[in-house]
Amino acid sequence: MKENEITEAVIGAAIEVHRQLGPGLLESIYRRCLVHELQLRGLAAESEVSLPVQYKDIRFDSALRLDLLVEKSVVVELKAVECLSPVFKAQLLSYLRMSELKLGLLINFNVRRLADGVTRVVNNF
Repeated sequence: MKENEITEAVIGAAIEVHRQLGPGLLESIYRRCLVHELQLRGLAAESEVSLPVQYKDIRFDSALRLDLLVEKSVVVELKAVECLSPVFKAQLLSYLRMSELKLGLLINFNVRRLADGVTRVVNNF
């Protein structure tokens, strides 16, 4: 499965979770439900994936945690906030660079219509 197909599947699964639960819950609840929905759809989804950080000659093995890693190729950062700050997109782009992955999704579940809460982020290397 290619990254674009994976992102389409993730967005579809996120829409289903949002349709069932609506806005206003904690991010951790959406994360658990989205992992379950992705697995129901046959996708490998890992939650709270450790991402090491390398700075010159030192390495921090568990410095960061990715909300979701889908099919080992798409990073999904989840939020449940009133409005998305530009720092969230920058954070996801940093995760993509550090993991050397190309594509990520920033999904905010605290919206009336989930399609309005999805941002696609591309790492151009």
